[in-house]
Amino acid sequence: MALFLVQHGKSLPRDKDPQQGLSEEGIAETKRIAQVAKGHKVHVDGISHSGKTRARQTADIFEAVLKPSGGIHEHSGLNPLDDVATFAHTIDPTEDIMLVGHLPFMERLTAYLITGSIEKPVFKFQNSGIVCMDKGPHTRSWVIKWTLMPNIG
Repeated sequence: MALFLVQHGKSLPRDKDPQQGLSEEGIAETKRIAQVAKGHKVHVDGISHSGKTRARQTADIFEAVLKPSGGIHEHSGLNPLDDVATFAHTIDPTEDIMLVGHLPFMERLTAYLITGSIEKPVFKFQNSGIVCMDKGPHTRSWVIKWTLMPNIG
């Protein structure tokens, strides 16, 4: 079981695209990260996204490459300022699920799952990057198992 958290790819500024779809750079980085994940045999049962254009487009790219059996779907509660504590209780730790969303939600969710508080940041996300979290069968705690980011340094 794994929980894959993804911040959407880089998007266009609102003045160029009111829906803030992915930029060419965002598309390229997301495709690259998805291919690397596939090369490492990352298995995803399903992909959920916030419904915002940039998150849906990011999820579409990951779906095309990773081919989750459960496909992709929009999921409420993944918007930037949504309540992470409420959302955390909906996560099924027995499935390999990818969530595609936004900041600050993704960073707050990661902190909440690990520390029980959104006030203690534990990881800085990058657009298109994956944070793989795992929860042991005999523990209530989540840990970061690995990350795959477009940039280092």
